[in-house]
Amino acid sequence: MNLIAELEAEQIASLGKDIPDFKAGDTVRVGYKVTEGSRTRVQNYEGVCISRKGGQSIGASFTVRKISFGEGVERVFPLYSTNVESITVVRRGKVRRAKLYYLRDRRGKSARIAEKTNYRPKTDAKA
Repeated sequence: MNLIAELEAEQIASLGKDIPDFKAGDTVRVGYKVTEGSRTRVQNYEGVCISRKGGQSIGASFTVRKISFGEGVERVFPLYSTNVESITVVRRGKVRRAKLYYLRDRRGKSARIAEKTNYRPKTDAKA
């Protein structure tokens, strides 16, 4: 492993976040810290993850899309941000693409994603 990868791995380990195994097509609930004046609260943002970018690096991010009051809203979250309180996988999607940008043009039934029923969590092969 090169020096930069080692430093990134150290930084990720020091953050102590447990990121669930999710990919594009999964419906996720992201607890995001919102600061209003001097108060801080956690606001949940639930939608379909349409892309992940950056792999396992410290700069990784993911895009979540939801329909709010009939309008499509997308939000990009940094994976290892201190403002991301929690990431919960609500349901697993059965898709064959890594980026689901085609959902932007779809409405209603054609925008639905089938649920994956045979999901098994990944096991660590490194141990």
